[in-house]
Amino acid sequence: MQPNLEAAELIDERADERIDTSRLEPYLRAHLPGAGGKLSVRQFGGGKANLTYLLRFGQSEFVLRRPPLGPIPPGAHDMRREHRVLSVLHRRYPLAPQSLLLCEDESIVGAVFQILERRHGFVIRDDIPEPFTGQPELNRRIGFALVDALADLHLVPPAAVGLGDLGRPEGYVERQLEGWTRRWQAAQGGPEAAAAEVGMAPVLEWLGRTLPQSGAAALLHNDYRLDNCLLDTADPSRIVAVMDWDMCTQGDPLADLGYVLNYWVEAGDAPEWREIAAMPTWRDGFPSRIEATQRYAERTGFDVGPVGWHQVFAAFKLAVIIQQIYIRWVRGQTQDPRFRSYGRRVLGLAAKARGLVG
Repeated sequence: MQPNLEAAELIDERADERIDTSRLEPYLRAHLPGAGGKLSVRQFGGGKANLTYLLRFGQSEFVLRRPPLGPIPPGAHDMRREHRVLSVLHRRYPLAPQSLLLCEDESIVGAVFQILERRHGFVIRDDIPEPFTGQPELNRRIGFALVDALADLHLVPPAAVGLGDLGRPEGYVERQLEGWTRRWQAAQGGPEAAAAEVGMAPVLEWLGRTLPQSGAAALLHNDYRLDNCLLDTADPSRIVAVMDWDMCTQGDPLADLGYVLNYWVEAGDAPEWREIAAMPTWRDGFPSRIEATQRYAERTGFDVGPVGWHQVFAAFKLAVIIQQIYIRWVRGQTQDPRFRSYGRRVLGLAAKARGLVG
């Protein structure tokens, strides 16, 4: 019997992440068309930061997204931004699920949240699941589909979907380095803090010294990778949706390309890189990083010359994101056992960034 990959995405709500529906249910019945039947709630188990739930009202299904528990870094986990983007982007980029409702009343569930349309599919994380293992040609199609979907996003004119004033594309690269450096400093803590600071210091020095000019502005996803894509259960090389848009902005498109290349581990890479990454691109058949970059350049017509800097920056940025998750675990703001080893992953990313610089 083949596994139900779509059903495997859902879990019973984690004890510390349960939603109190006493205020949510009447609110949605009053504001969300289709919220008419009996309400049931399950949680999507794969997310590591924002909390995502499946709401069923009889036969109608919706997705609720809210920020993680505990203090939120300024500008992070921005449900208002995500709603603004997803309420319009689907008109020109069909892989963006439509956001149907934004609730800014934090008394309803304890945070600002949004309601999205439900898309059906499954997610590939650390490895290719059964029954799709051992198919190199399928792997190749999945890899190129991932590149093509990113290129197609970058070809959407922001003004054409009402997002021409999203973010500040001028000086984007400079501000990214400054902003993520501040986040890195603010999230320090845990037993590995001293080693992480020493390990990342030469990377930050190199990034500042070799800073490239910002390229032409495009819509950026800002956390684009395979496990933020929902795939068709019948044909995983068909992307059904791209998820997690709370950091979307305008900026240099090579930032997105460098970010996904940071996850794009090849069979000959150091073994610890595979542990850090969450994309099984080391499996037989997947395009190489060079092939992925060439495919992107051909589809967009963009100059990809400075992508090496963006790949190093992406390793640093990912280290910051993981450190932000880890410090929540250190402070007891989440009990999710997956995050116990994240301090070691931060050290691994610092080593990877140093290796890319070298």
